[in-house]
Amino acid sequence: MNLASVRIITADIKSLVKFYEHVTGVTPIQYTEDFAELKTQSATLAIGSTNTLQFFGGDEVAKAAQNHTAIIEFRVADADKDYERLAGFLQPYIVQKPTTMPWGNRSLLFRDPDGNLVNFFTPVSHEAIENSDAGKQQKFAKKVCC
Repeated sequence: MNLASVRIITADIKSLVKFYEHVTGVTPIQYTEDFAELKTQSATLAIGSTNTLQFFGGDEVAKAAQNHTAIIEFRVADADKDYERLAGFLQPYIVQKPTTMPWGNRSLLFRDPDGNLVNFFTPVSHEAIENSDAGKQQKFAKKVCC
């Protein structure tokens, strides 16, 4: 089983799509006025307007801008460089400037315009790097190769 995507439901799809395009640098695919995707190497961030809820059972299935439990996480090459690049743009949304977490990731936390919590993180400790997908791939390559 593979996680394919996470979908955010929003009342302002144009604004949210532009926000994620700006912070990620990923060009969105806008399928309709009510649905877009930002595809990354490992998963897709889908953004749907509240109009799409009719296809899932009605307006009560999900509520826009009311997430208080999930964090949308992006593994980035350098959380500090992303902070430098985005500091001005993210100023009203910053929750925490880049900080090294006890589990070894360097994390930049901010909210999107709908209030969803977003984490740009970079594994920095030896253990975090080893436990990352890239570290696991390197271990596998060594076993297979040499």
